[in-house]
Amino acid sequence: MNFYAIRAIYLFEMARTARTLMQSIASPVLSTSLYFIVFGSAIGSKMVAIDGIEYGAFIVPGLIMLSLLTESVSNASFGIHMPRFTGAIYEILAAPVSALEIVLAFVGAAATKSVVLGIIILATARLFVDYHIAHPLLMLLFLVLTSVTFSLFGFIIGIWADGFEKLQIIPMMVITPLTFLGGTFYSISMLPPFWQTVTLFNPVVYLVSGFRWAFYESSDISVGVSLAMILVFLFICLSIVMAIFKTGYKLKS
Repeated sequence: MNFYAIRAIYLFEMARTARTLMQSIASPVLSTSLYFIVFGSAIGSKMVAIDGIEYGAFIVPGLIMLSLLTESVSNASFGIHMPRFTGAIYEILAAPVSALEIVLAFVGAAATKSVVLGIIILATARLFVDYHIAHPLLMLLFLVLTSVTFSLFGFIIGIWADGFEKLQIIPMMVITPLTFLGGTFYSISMLPPFWQTVTLFNPVVYLVSGFRWAFYESSDISVGVSLAMILVFLFICLSIVMAIFKTGYKLKS
């Protein structure tokens, strides 16, 4: 294992975040804070409790997951797309660095940014709403697994995209809508039976539900099923990434 190469790529990606703090950290934290102000403090005070949880506290896990998913995908996709765009990817591929080491470095950096962002948003939420975390270690496990999984997904998008405009298609038109429809602001038990069944085909429901259980021991889906779904998606993304490097899809041409 070439730890020197992993460290070099990882630190380069983390340094890029330091140069773009407003875009990487400040912007998503500010956007999420506005959600807390509007839906948590203002509207939340007028809403009834859901499963015995005040509405402002109920949406905390969902809003963290919303930022986590979008930022994980964006960070990883941009991180691998830039070397492709500038041609630096060929230098990386020509270096004595394996596919696993490249993925560990790029995905590790993107996941680290997302975990740090999630923790900052979690701390920021305390300024607006009162919440508690019943299972801190499980919450952290969900945070890390989700960050890694969607960073892998973003890595795939970054290789697939032919231009910068394509990098925004999946996050804006797929990830964000699925997150809003995945129980971020409500419990799916509040939906009519038909739409409850339809919602179960949304993979984000399992992420939000499991993450919320770590906070309040209340969820729409069993926490075991939620963890299993994350691991399945993680395995699928890993398999696709390995296939990309094996075939050289959009990397060697």
